[in-house]
Amino acid sequence: MRIDISFLPSLAAAFMLVFARIGTMVMLLPGIGEISVPARIRLTLALVLSAIILPLHRSAYVVDLTAIGPVLLMMGQELLIGAVLGLTARLAISALQIAGSVVAQQLGLGFVTAVDPTQGQQAAIVGNFLTVLGITLIFATDLHHLVIAALNDSYKIFQPGEIPATGDMADLITRTISTAFRIGIQLSAPFLVFGLLFNLGLGLLSRLMPQMQVFFVGMPLSILLGFMLLLLVAGAMMTTFLNYLEGVLTLLVPG
Repeated sequence: MRIDISFLPSLAAAFMLVFARIGTMVMLLPGIGEISVPARIRLTLALVLSAIILPLHRSAYVVDLTAIGPVLLMMGQELLIGAVLGLTARLAISALQIAGSVVAQQLGLGFVTAVDPTQGQQAAIVGNFLTVLGITLIFATDLHHLVIAALNDSYKIFQPGEIPATGDMADLITRTISTAFRIGIQLSAPFLVFGLLFNLGLGLLSRLMPQMQVFFVGMPLSILLGFMLLLLVAGAMMTTFLNYLEGVLTLLVPG
């Protein structure tokens, strides 16, 4: 009995190309590609997704193993596509960090920073809270399923071996950044109004009672009222963010 294993090299090459796209995206995804998540878990997830998606799109990978140049070129294209997909989701969730920074400034907590568990660097503590809350709600509402669907449907948008449309990629990233900034400001709009009215009231109070130490009275009151306002509008903020994120992910799922 003779077993033909001549297909194994081409199959292994196709698996590595699929893994290049999926692994790059997984390493950049919010909630999964964080520094706090062990690398072995991220690697295992990327390998499992690659093994699932490979049979669906095996025929799309025409690999010529007689020359290393075309294979490396295709590998670079797959890495670029995975980076664009993952970076789009990563930039979308940055709207919460923008909103948190604005809220912290209005509450007088702009100087209070802590290590952001999603980025591994110092950020406003309110932004960290909103970001962790947003990531938790993504998994609670099953929005991460859209990410898996985007991985599968990405082969309809970006065919293996074709030159990626870098102009469309740049336009997607640019629109994602601008929309994330706009959503971040919209989410923090109640606190912008609160800060304006509160500081205006403190200014009038300081004019009416010059001998009062307005700063020492206003700072604790600003934090207290700001937290009460955050408690009231947190649900609406997260609903708006989830609707926005769903729209971003839907753009990556043409099916």
